[in-house]
Amino acid sequence: MFRNMILTGAVVVFSMVSSGMAKETRYRTATFAGGCFWCMEHPFDEVDGVINVVSGYTGGKTDNPTYEQVCSLDTGHLEAVHVTYDPEKVSYETLLDVFWRQIDPTDDGGQFADRGSQYATAIIYHDEDQRVLAERSKKKLESSGRFDRPIETKILQASKFFKAEEYHQDYYKKNPGHYQRYKTGSGRQSFLKMVWDDEPERKVYEKPDDKIIKERLTDLQYSVTQKNGTERPFSNKYWDNKKEGIYVDIVTGEPLFSSKDKFVSGTGWPSFIKPFVNENIVEKKDKTLFSVRTEVRSRHGDSHLGHVFDDGPKPLGMRYCINSASLRFIPEKDFKKEGYGEYAKLFE
Repeated sequence: MFRNMILTGAVVVFSMVSSGMAKETRYRTATFAGGCFWCMEHPFDEVDGVINVVSGYTGGKTDNPTYEQVCSLDTGHLEAVHVTYDPEKVSYETLLDVFWRQIDPTDDGGQFADRGSQYATAIIYHDEDQRVLAERSKKKLESSGRFDRPIETKILQASKFFKAEEYHQDYYKKNPGHYQRYKTGSGRQSFLKMVWDDEPERKVYEKPDDKIIKERLTDLQYSVTQKNGTERPFSNKYWDNKKEGIYVDIVTGEPLFSSKDKFVSGTGWPSFIKPFVNENIVEKKDKTLFSVRTEVRSRHGDSHLGHVFDDGPKPLGMRYCINSASLRFIPEKDFKKEGYGEYAKLFE
């Protein structure tokens, strides 16, 4: 493969299946600049659903730059990683979370011991959806109180990405000893440990066997979540619920929506302006009923939840129309008892 490979947009991969026919699988791409690309490959490589991670240069004015040019000349390029991922297995929001946890987003002069504009941090979006999600995640980090200085990480539109020299690719595998010494000596490792080690361990939400799901759910809940059914409007459990709390998947318990984002839509179903935990929501095209709609499903449980429309209140303009039968409501007072104590501070 040539070193000056340019990567953009979606990636189409053909794999052979047992029938001998080529099966087309469409993956997506994400690009992140987080200082030295050696230290950015490893974290993304470990994410389930990531297909490939390539180190390279982007954002500059020189085609096919060399490492020496990027480091010594004013090419305008950033060291970055180009991530190919399967959106059916990992969300863009999860990749954003991985990115933030590898950098010091308050440093506008480089990253740790690496100084210079080529080491600046940036989320480089490939489409409008990625831009919106990137802006949202940045605002969330800014309001978290985790950093006492402004977030300097830029959100930039994607341009040509040039693959770096081969010796930079998978550097952490080829030179594990030097990679570890570099990561420790640069100050990156100690900084990340100090900033993120107090994070609660992520919960694992797994879908039970179908037999267990049938035993736990009512006929209506099973029909909605497993068979893409729809409940009747105005006669379901949560359409008029005004209590404070969160709504979780009835099958797995993964958090989905919040009472703070609930509004009266007049449709007779619970309606929300946005998800509570973005990474737990999957959107798919639904071509039933002689039209094209956007279906909403839970990521871990693959439960059918409802649909999302673009006729919601401003400024977001979205309406997540959700079946009560796919949800379980957790009142604010029960967060700790039910295992959702980490969200209590959001309702103070």
